[in-house]
Amino acid sequence: MLAGRYRVGELIGRGGMADVHKGVDTRLGRTVAIKLLKPSLATDPAFRTRFRQEAQAAARMAHPTIVRVFDAGEETVRDAMGNEVQAPFIVMEYVDGALLKDILRKGPLDPAEAARIATGLLTALEYSHRAGVVHRDIKPGNVMITRAGQVKVMDFGIARAISDSSATVAQTTAILGTASYFSPEQAKGETVDARTDLYSTGVVLFEMLTGRTPFRGDTAVAVAYQHVSEQPVKPSSINPHVSPAFDMVVMRALAKDRYQRYQSAAEFRDDLELAASGKVPVHKKRDAFDATLFGETVTSPTPTEAALRQLADDEQAVRTQNRPPVLWIWAGVLCVAVIIAALLLWVFSQTPTQHLADISAKVPAVAGLTEKQASHELKDVKLVPKVVDESSTSVAEGKVIRSNPGSGVIASKGDTVTLYVSTGAKSVTVPNVAGKSVTDAQKMLQDAGLNPGQITQQDNPTVPLNVVISTDPASGASAHEGDTVNFIVSNGQVTLPDLTGKSVQDATAALHQLGLVPDAEGDPSCTTQTGAPVNHQNQAPGPVSQGSTVTFTYCTG
Repeated sequence: MLAGRYRVGELIGRGGMADVHKGVDTRLGRTVAIKLLKPSLATDPAFRTRFRQEAQAAARMAHPTIVRVFDAGEETVRDAMGNEVQAPFIVMEYVDGALLKDILRKGPLDPAEAARIATGLLTALEYSHRAGVVHRDIKPGNVMITRAGQVKVMDFGIARAISDSSATVAQTTAILGTASYFSPEQAKGETVDARTDLYSTGVVLFEMLTGRTPFRGDTAVAVAYQHVSEQPVKPSSINPHVSPAFDMVVMRALAKDRYQRYQSAAEFRDDLELAASGKVPVHKKRDAFDATLFGETVTSPTPTEAALRQLADDEQAVRTQNRPPVLWIWAGVLCVAVIIAALLLWVFSQTPTQHLADISAKVPAVAGLTEKQASHELKDVKLVPKVVDESSTSVAEGKVIRSNPGSGVIASKGDTVTLYVSTGAKSVTVPNVAGKSVTDAQKMLQDAGLNPGQITQQDNPTVPLNVVISTDPASGASAHEGDTVNFIVSNGQVTLPDLTGKSVQDATAALHQLGLVPDAEGDPSCTTQTGAPVNHQNQAPGPVSQGSTVTFTYCTG
């Protein structure tokens, strides 16, 4: 249990950075995904701090194409050596679907389906870029497809947490995985911006169309070098089903110079939709407004180009719009100012006699009261009672078990408070456990909501040892949930009577009645008597095992 509310369940995913478990938020009763960070990263204080900040930033994004982050924190756990460590965790939306990485293992996708998935991915990036968040680690392992076909992007901000921490190169490589989706600026260690995500999206689109990444090598360094220095082949040269329109979109997205590739997710998506419809995108020349997007001039390279591009590396320059909406920004600022002024005017115009106590009420403690008493308590503070019956083994019938909202909660006058009133213990029927072993009988009673009680052993000629003869209360009787039911159990014995003086016929009948086996033998050493009474038995009167053979003699001399 994490943070006192998240129950960690089965392992559903494993990566270089963390393990992901299916879990339950016990407070809200919803299924979540819980990401537990690797111990090697959890011990880095700088990483934990940056990780927490980025999780908070990701949690602020709410969009259908982005996996929501609900919560994040740290839990004190013991490692394999028994030392206490702080283990960071993230609680995310649980998505029922498959990773794009797993889908691509089956081969390339139909171009129309690849375009649909890439469009969803670009929609998520457009939203995040407008919020000032660059993903930095777009790859099929971070894209999920739900059972309904919806695209969900996850792990926003996590890559930055890694790159800005003091984690080692080995740890960073383990987390970021393959370099196949790096942009050239990432491979060179330069500062990245929104266009880095667009390059990685181009790599993902290339892989969806061809079934492989554009660059492959024996090592991550070899792949990163190709991203910087080599041109990718067109997707149609690998998959002939890919149209020239898709070739054009992919090749522009994979431009080495980030100023020559798509400048916004919206621009990329528009061209992709045109290609999916069978039209070849036409690229318009960039106008003067574009010069303000990333602080650079878009004319032919000049001696000042390096200085201008240095401005683009500023961490604040992450806007991805085609045109800076200056007019709209000022209009928005003006609207906000008007709203704030109106709110201030309304606050100061309120009379000072209007206090919080006039509109709110504190829910009283009603547990243990009768329904009538609790209702009066609520009505006295201007709250509306609503009664719901509920069985209880600990609260007497007619008394309040609890309320919702609970006692002490501040509510608005006129709100409804639900009173859960006890109907007493729930009625149950005692199950028939005769002929069952003691263990099975106890389980049957527990399943019925009853408590197994005292076990009394009793002689019985037919019921085997440790098998239930009867119960108290008897089977079929009515009882209340939580009541105790006692057992009468066979001890596997019967009581042998004294057969001496009984006739052979009576002794035989008595033994048969007890389930014992009679064995009558004549004794020639004594004189025959009338009625052939028994003069000796081989077992003394008292407890004997069921089915025992009893030998007795009578005079035949």
